[in-house]
Amino acid sequence: MGKAKTTRKFAQVKRVINLKDQRLQKKDQKKEKEKTTKNGELVREIPQMASNLFFQFNESLGPPYHVIIDTNFINFCLQQKIDLFEGLMTCLYAKTIPCISDCVMAELEKLGIRYRIALRIAKDERFERLPCTHKGTYADDCIVQRVMQHKCYLVATNDKNLKQRIRKIPGIPILSVANHKIRVERLVDVVD
Repeated sequence: MGKAKTTRKFAQVKRVINLKDQRLQKKDQKKEKEKTTKNGELVREIPQMASNLFFQFNESLGPPYHVIIDTNFINFCLQQKIDLFEGLMTCLYAKTIPCISDCVMAELEKLGIRYRIALRIAKDERFERLPCTHKGTYADDCIVQRVMQHKCYLVATNDKNLKQRIRKIPGIPILSVANHKIRVERLVDVVD
């Protein structure tokens, strides 16, 4: 069986719409109309900062710490052979109350037999269950929404996307597992 020869087509470029095209100008005009008010002023949407944040310090954080735990954090703790409760206490030097939302439990149940040990750990009585009222079982959205509403939580996750979303929220520390330890990202001291 021989290899079929194909001829290369040189100098072919994808066609690009010209910047002065009327179709692009119409879209830009619509965007400008949406951004201005009746008075002609620009609309600026600035999210309201929580009252418990003093500069970058979150004053509502304090022992006992409430830690929202994500699915992959439990899995990483099992892989690294870290006791979840003891690891959190040694990391934060205080009593911690691990919290699990219904979405995280649903995610663990969906993962099947392979993650049955993680599910058994998550069903422990020492975990505080957080009921979810929203539709769907996507845990990342649930965690971000809960942290936006109540700034009294720490978030324990190893998920890159979730970490990036939480970093945008001021005053929320992130816990993750690395090198057989639980480490804290940006836990700042409370200003007295």
